[in-house]
Amino acid sequence: MFVKVAFPIRGFQTFTYSIPKHLENKIRIGSRVNASFGRRNTQGIVINLSPKSTFTGKIKDISSLVDHKSVITPALLKLIFWMSDYYMTPVGQVAKTVFPKSLSTRYVPPKQWYVQKSENINSKLNYIKKRAPKQYMIYKKVCENNKPIKVISLKILAPNPLAICKALKKNKLVTLFQKFSFPDATGFTFDPIHKKITFNKDQKSAINEIVKPIYNNIYSPFLLHGVTGSGKTEIYIEAVSRCLSKNRTSIILLPEISLTPQIAGRFRSVFGNTIALWHSKLTQQQRSWTWKEICDGNFKVVIGARSAVFAPINNLGLIVVDEEQETSYYQDSPAPRYHARDVALMRGFYEKAVVVISSATPSLESYFNYLNKKINYIRLPKRFGKAKYPNVYIVNMLSEQDETGKIGQIVSGLLQDKIEDRLNKKEQIILIQNRRGYSSVVRCQDCSNLIMCSQCHIALTYHKKKSQLICHFCGFSQMHKNTKCNNCQSFNLFYSGSGTQKIESLIRETFPDANVGRLDMDTSKTGTGIASLLQSFNKGYINILIGTQMIAKGLDFPNATLVGIINADLGLYIPDFRAGEKIFQLLYQASGRSGRSKKKGEVVIQSFAPDNPVIKSAGALDINQYYQIAMEERQELNYPPFSWLAKIEVTGINLKSVCDLISKISQQIDGYYKGLEILGPTPCYLEKLRNQYRYQFVFKSNKKIDPNGKKLHNFISLNFKDYQEKFNPGPNRVNVYFDPISLI
Repeated sequence: MFVKVAFPIRGFQTFTYSIPKHLENKIRIGSRVNASFGRRNTQGIVINLSPKSTFTGKIKDISSLVDHKSVITPALLKLIFWMSDYYMTPVGQVAKTVFPKSLSTRYVPPKQWYVQKSENINSKLNYIKKRAPKQYMIYKKVCENNKPIKVISLKILAPNPLAICKALKKNKLVTLFQKFSFPDATGFTFDPIHKKITFNKDQKSAINEIVKPIYNNIYSPFLLHGVTGSGKTEIYIEAVSRCLSKNRTSIILLPEISLTPQIAGRFRSVFGNTIALWHSKLTQQQRSWTWKEICDGNFKVVIGARSAVFAPINNLGLIVVDEEQETSYYQDSPAPRYHARDVALMRGFYEKAVVVISSATPSLESYFNYLNKKINYIRLPKRFGKAKYPNVYIVNMLSEQDETGKIGQIVSGLLQDKIEDRLNKKEQIILIQNRRGYSSVVRCQDCSNLIMCSQCHIALTYHKKKSQLICHFCGFSQMHKNTKCNNCQSFNLFYSGSGTQKIESLIRETFPDANVGRLDMDTSKTGTGIASLLQSFNKGYINILIGTQMIAKGLDFPNATLVGIINADLGLYIPDFRAGEKIFQLLYQASGRSGRSKKKGEVVIQSFAPDNPVIKSAGALDINQYYQIAMEERQELNYPPFSWLAKIEVTGINLKSVCDLISKISQQIDGYYKGLEILGPTPCYLEKLRNQYRYQFVFKSNKKIDPNGKKLHNFISLNFKDYQEKFNPGPNRVNVYFDPISLI
């Protein structure tokens, strides 16, 4: 027997291997195998089996199987092939994304040494006490516990406790043994959150609509459009419960790691330890063990971030994409550059499962699909229980500065008064500034030059805690005390702009008796750290929580009655067609964190452009008004959802080489058709990132002429699928984006 194997390489070609006799009955289409590829042994995926081979050269044997049993379902295999075709990415690269190389069903947890006091007491103890004080100290520590203890826990007493324990065992004073150490991921969840739920009429109707196709094994996509605080999570839980009753499994996708602890705690209270968590904050040991347990069928529900959509779970009945509008669902790099929401819909189609994409602020694409009856629509128009909408106040910061005479004022008088009022009432406050660090801009006061990253055309951000200037794109950093102007060598620098660090410092100074916490990329290095901080806020140990957009959605804190948006304008004027939509969604979602229980909530939105339609619509919590405005703009400019979009990005370290390549591509593009609009080639808005110059084409295909996007897809495939041979890019890269979420 022969197989064709796809490896994670740039090219679309496959390679022929023979199956050795001891593997003949074990290899299937979709099996992951190790095989000699060039000078190394490489992991690939089998995409074809055949008794004969047309290849005339020397054929090598498959070296080994990666997994001891099949991990791929027919539906997952179809999904891999669909992603390869749609995102124009070789099958091997897609398979590597779906099944990461570091994971295998052969994983065995590491063993740890344990020691326990022996029942034997002999005369050697007195000798050890006199001659081997370290041994005696370890022995006494072991005797303090009735149960076995980890040998590694004794390292505080001796640098090599295992050797000492072995010596004690030799004298029959202790017993020593090994056992498997299973990783514990529970530190990333809240304690189980028990609630007694009585569904309202709208929730009951939503549950019945979702559950019916699950029972009938019918693919059915839904847009669950519920206002903030309408009880969407409880609908997910009930749908999962009904799914499990039919012996079907579920995947719950979340956009932010910060949302996982609270939702996981709620699910754990209902389903116990049948819940698997899957996200980037897991250690390699936790990831390996969790993935193996999913493959073994020991988890029936997977909750996680973007890549959880590929969980190798059997008999899938339900996929939920919570906060479906979030850009974190899009994988920007490496290929395949996919959107987890769209992949979830396709997986649901192949699995004959229900897919619920859910949000209080759906993406315009999803909203458009509802208007055009391409997706089933469920509306939750009211907050759950007795919770009411918050009162929203928009503060004109220009007028505020004129009245107070404080240029660069960060917190308005209104917001400061309301913070003080909430602290007096023992209620909690959430403050959102969607920019981390201390100062976002460092400028020379002598020549007005900005201090820029040497690898990116981006201003460095000052981080006070580390006393460093850091690039938030490539991670480049330099010490603050050594910084001088690159243009005139002056040390006379001015720090402007406000990040979460500056907000935290200001709030601590203004309200010294308040307990303040901060959650952003700088403070969320570990999953347990995120869980611990949010748990502290949930229990009331923290009065004021400051953070970026990480805390603006999905979280439910009953005692949080005030939300302050420090600068609502951040990102509003970026030259990207989704900029306004993103800001509206952020403000609307952030407002929804306030007053989610019986206590009335308030929101203060600070803006330098209070009359902007985005700010006004968000302040009025009027989603229909904003969507009408946005739809009219998109239609006039022929942007999604009224067109299909693709982007071709050319990158390289040499500017002239990149410009020559982009010019060559421009001259050789063919296959134009009516309804196709081409923008560019132009430099990207962020022209240089990570020492790479970036130029792009943008292709828009009008849906009236190209209703299913096939014309655009065929055009891109014709011109760029074999770009290596066609354009000879040399060291430059040509990246293909279908349905990009951003053009910057």
